[in-house]
Amino acid sequence: MSQDKPSIPKGTRDFGPATVVKRNYIFSVIKRTFEKFGFLPLETPAMENLSVLTGKYGDEGDQLIFKILNSGDFLSKVSAQDLEQGYKPLTRKVSEKALRYDLTVPFARYVVMNRNDIAFPFKRYQIQPVWRADRPQRGRYREFYQCDADVVGTNSLLCEAEIILMIDEVLSNLGLDDFTIKFNHRGLLAGIAEGIGAHGRETDLCVAIDKLDKIGQEAVNEELRQKNFSQESVEKLGPILNLTGDIADLLPQLDILLQDSEEGKRGLRDIRSMLSFLDSFTVNKAKIQLDVTLARGLSYYTGCIFEVKVNNVQMGSISGGGRYDNLTGMFGLPGVSGVGFSFGVDRIFDVLEELSLFPQESQTITQLLIVNFDEASMRYSLPVLQTLRAAGISAELYPESAKLKKQMGYADQKKIPYVLLVGSEEMESGLLNLRNMRTGSQEKLPLQDILTTLQNNSAK
Repeated sequence: MSQDKPSIPKGTRDFGPATVVKRNYIFSVIKRTFEKFGFLPLETPAMENLSVLTGKYGDEGDQLIFKILNSGDFLSKVSAQDLEQGYKPLTRKVSEKALRYDLTVPFARYVVMNRNDIAFPFKRYQIQPVWRADRPQRGRYREFYQCDADVVGTNSLLCEAEIILMIDEVLSNLGLDDFTIKFNHRGLLAGIAEGIGAHGRETDLCVAIDKLDKIGQEAVNEELRQKNFSQESVEKLGPILNLTGDIADLLPQLDILLQDSEEGKRGLRDIRSMLSFLDSFTVNKAKIQLDVTLARGLSYYTGCIFEVKVNNVQMGSISGGGRYDNLTGMFGLPGVSGVGFSFGVDRIFDVLEELSLFPQESQTITQLLIVNFDEASMRYSLPVLQTLRAAGISAELYPESAKLKKQMGYADQKKIPYVLLVGSEEMESGLLNLRNMRTGSQEKLPLQDILTTLQNNSAK
């Protein structure tokens, strides 16, 4: 019988131990920052009812939802006796469930279902995988993790300022020093749509200009024309999308441009309020940029929007988000404003790998390996191993008395920083031979000194 060659679905990946250790390092930095800012952990199911997800991401987003086919005996069965009495089989949709597309919509659904049990404003973070039926390419996968932080139940622009601070802290702590946090406001985009004679069509405008950096302005113009934007509107849009300058330069220009638009003026007020909060804090490494072309294609955003780009690598955005005023209203709880953002861990991983920014200690699990010379060495080492672990040292004893070269190769492959050699001389003297695998140096020490050395090393 022939056997199929094992494979995994396109757009998904296996993660070996070395990769998982590095990913966990990223997760730990993100989680530590989220909790530092007062966010609580939350998890939701991998699948949601299709009705929960559909209509929340715009037409293009809805097409990327992974639907789950109904299966098994889910379709109602009707007996012959029921048929004789006039009952008919219930017709069911082919799919009534789907894998979650993001973490924000499930979060809004959770808030509505648990509104009587949570205190508002509710701050939660969520680190789980999501699925999108997208075309796989570098930095874009069909299964990937998101790390979200959201606040619902307050309109305060302090939340937007703290999003910028959290992004800055996480990326700075990961060793990145050349990244830009771009922001805009959906009100500005609504005002721009109004100003070019396309009032009420900001959603179509956002979907088109969200692709500006991918397909270029001429292709965006063509898409707008195909969506029945007039040539006059397209021509008016051009100079607006080419506005340049720092925040202090752009705001006065936008004051003039949007002076007849209430939505536009609301957006400018919000931006100034957010910036005033931000002035009270220190930003570490981030460059903060107002970008009037930033649109964020998702249809549920209503206020400030964000996107983060690392400047010295060829990679799309590694983080994004914004304010949404109507999301919980779709589930029956209107009037609860929320704002949040997400880190794309897979892209952050690729960036850190390309820039060689993973610290050596982030790739180490076992701190010490005890070499197994023979039966006597192994028996002597067992209580030593117990003492090491009781002191909080991650340690292992090689399980069989293999050649020294093989055991040292094992330690090297696992990036174990220390090896303990316990031969007959060490057992007799009680001074154990500790080798530093990174420097090649070794010294004979009593077990208590070895514990101190390892504890000091892990604390660095």
